[in-house]
Amino acid sequence: MIRNPRLFLVLILLVLLMSGCGGGPLLTDTKMQLTSPAFAHNANIPAQYTCDGYDVNPTLDIADVPDGTQSLALIMDDPDAPRGTWVHWLVWNIDPSTTKLAENTVPAKAVEGMTSFGKPGYGGPCPPSGTHRYFFKLYALDTTLDLHFSADKAALEAAMNGHVLTQAELIGLYARAR
Repeated sequence: MIRNPRLFLVLILLVLLMSGCGGGPLLTDTKMQLTSPAFAHNANIPAQYTCDGYDVNPTLDIADVPDGTQSLALIMDDPDAPRGTWVHWLVWNIDPSTTKLAENTVPAKAVEGMTSFGKPGYGGPCPPSGTHRYFFKLYALDTTLDLHFSADKAALEAAMNGHVLTQAELIGLYARAR
């Protein structure tokens, strides 16, 4: 006979969570980091990385990738775009030993996917008005992804579902000079 049903349910829930049940790997305790020497978190992205400059990706530094990571994936998007979230850059199958995405480069064997610009590759910030936020989201995955370069953000997120070990985020801001 169960004397305290609430306690019993809490214990069952704890056992399920600790066993990893729930459709995918548990997020690790690792605090993976994504930073840039070009701009600080929630600070302005320099114009050289935008449509007003050279339109090349900024250097991104990666630290504390968790053990067991088979690949990394990066999504850069702008949720403040007038017609909904605008995807600026998709990169997946980044080697987990990568510690830097250098300016204007993509790591060997990584794949760039289809952006809202209608082509793969980096497309820098170019807001029509006001200051927009640009989210660089890095995901540590327990697998590599079998996706064609024509895959878009929805396809990438679907392929990552259940495979994310942890993630890190860097937000940059940009407003065009008028």
